[in-house]
Amino acid sequence: MEATVSGATPKPKLKRVLGLWDLVYYGVILTSPIAVVPMFGEAQVLSHGHAVITLLAAMVAMTATAVSFGRMATVYPSAGSVYTYASRSFNSTFGFVVGWAMFLEYLFQPLQNSLYAALTIQRLLPHVPFALLSAVAVGFMTLLCWFGIRTTARANQILLFMMSVVMVVFVGEAIWYIIGQHHFVGLISSQPVYDAKTFSVRAIAAGTALAATVYIGFDGVSILAEEVENPQRNVLLASVLVCVFTGLFAAFQVYLAVRVWPDYRTLVNPETAFMDVARVVGGYKLFVGFAAVLLISSLACGLAGLLGAVRLLYSMGRDNVLPRKVFGHLNADRGNPSYNVLIAGALAYIGTLTMGWERSVEILNYGALIAFMAVNLAAVRYFGFSGGMAGKRHLFLDVIVPGLGFVFCLVIFLGLQESTLVVGTAWLSVGALYVVLKTKALGQPVIIDFGESGT
Repeated sequence: MEATVSGATPKPKLKRVLGLWDLVYYGVILTSPIAVVPMFGEAQVLSHGHAVITLLAAMVAMTATAVSFGRMATVYPSAGSVYTYASRSFNSTFGFVVGWAMFLEYLFQPLQNSLYAALTIQRLLPHVPFALLSAVAVGFMTLLCWFGIRTTARANQILLFMMSVVMVVFVGEAIWYIIGQHHFVGLISSQPVYDAKTFSVRAIAAGTALAATVYIGFDGVSILAEEVENPQRNVLLASVLVCVFTGLFAAFQVYLAVRVWPDYRTLVNPETAFMDVARVVGGYKLFVGFAAVLLISSLACGLAGLLGAVRLLYSMGRDNVLPRKVFGHLNADRGNPSYNVLIAGALAYIGTLTMGWERSVEILNYGALIAFMAVNLAAVRYFGFSGGMAGKRHLFLDVIVPGLGFVFCLVIFLGLQESTLVVGTAWLSVGALYVVLKTKALGQPVIIDFGESGT
């Protein structure tokens, strides 16, 4: 860091301390190694038993968006992610509205995960007040964020390891169960991938829209671009690796689950169907193990989401779109936006007391899909049409790939519940009103300062 005046105290800045695998760990945590568990049954029912295909189809589509994220990060390696990309590719007002929508994703990630964690614990400790349990969950995430990015990265690795252990046990138990029932030949079957009796393109399309939620969160990798070593290389690689790993691992888990429980029509409760499969292959102990790992996953995903909300607020505060003295503040010792940690933690806690889990997930998806569509548009504009790319364009990579990413995200977005679209649009309207009032107060458009963006 450099001081502006000789002998003056250096201005705090975000530190580039994260390597490629720190980013991959963070992205996998944010998407969650067990993200497929709660949606397995529903995806099986919607796709008429073809959940494996829906996951792989969603992986291809989301990887297209991941490429857009990674490529834009090579141009603007800033903490603001889509907010920065939209501001620089279009204008600052559009960027602010996109950032405002993104905040729904990052704030509702810790909110919905805190809700789930508190509800899980309450089933074991029914006499403990819910408000206290949610305070403990949010407080845990906030405390780790307070100690800085390096502490958060190490905590993510530990939590990822704990989740992976349970999933590896499930894989082993499932394989052993299948061999015991059908011998080794039972491990190889086309039925989970294609069943002529139930195959339906429309059903698979419906299931793919749901399967795409497994990948929600991979974009969190790009918002840490300003704290990454060699962001031009590592953000793109990490974004794609997270999508591919998430898709292949989830598809493998579902493949085994379908071999254990082949008829989706006999699922008693689709919302908890994976838990029933775990009980079949591993008994009550594995069933309890999944309950524990779901709790761990909730805390880990919530921590990653809270970190994203903190960094987004900092980026908007540093640009003075939000009040800089509060939102653009960095703790001199830790290089951490400590005020934003407290603000995001407080908002997440309030949300746990006022909102249900299902609605919080829907609103999270609203914000995420707005961000996904915006980054694909930004990639098309910059790589496909900007003057700086003249003579270097590749139609497929620069226009078709991000264009397909945009269309896919739009289809999913339009499939959200009407009430969610109303709430999300109301949130965007508040943001638009704020930027209009701020513009009039300044007597000029909102100006985005990229002086510290690392470009």
